[in-house]
Amino acid sequence: MRSLYVLELPDGRSNIVYIFSRGRRVIQIRRSAIVRHSCTRMFDLVNDVEAYPRRFNWCADAKVLALETEALIARLDLRLGAMTQSFTTRNILETPHRIAMQLVEGPFRALHGAWTFTALGDAGCKIALALDFDYSGLMGPVLRAGFQKLADRMVDEFCREADRAYA
Repeated sequence: MRSLYVLELPDGRSNIVYIFSRGRRVIQIRRSAIVRHSCTRMFDLVNDVEAYPRRFNWCADAKVLALETEALIARLDLRLGAMTQSFTTRNILETPHRIAMQLVEGPFRALHGAWTFTALGDAGCKIALALDFDYSGLMGPVLRAGFQKLADRMVDEFCREADRAYA
């Protein structure tokens, strides 16, 4: 049985948890927000991967590599400081409530998570991101810090984009 130590560092609106397992650190990000947009609109915004470079300055490029009825495989090229880092995920789509992400390829030891969209009557919805990741390789500590900062602010950026797009 492996030992697991959790150090929780909440910052008010976000919850970042560091899990230490066998000497390695896996970062868990939990963010959520209430928006005045429907689950369908928020799901469509997050799922429109190829629009990310036009909408967000942290995304250098995005491509849908394969599209299935209830899944897609997408590659993102992220700007992390002066570096660009690419990775590919398989996203399982449960329209309009959930997008589950699993790493296919990239510089991570681990990456998985989900976007969820919970209806709040006619008033809007709750959007949430749960993301667990750890980088591998020599640049791991530098890339881990950059990706953590980006992931921690993604919910806010999607909410701002929804307000702009659906105003």
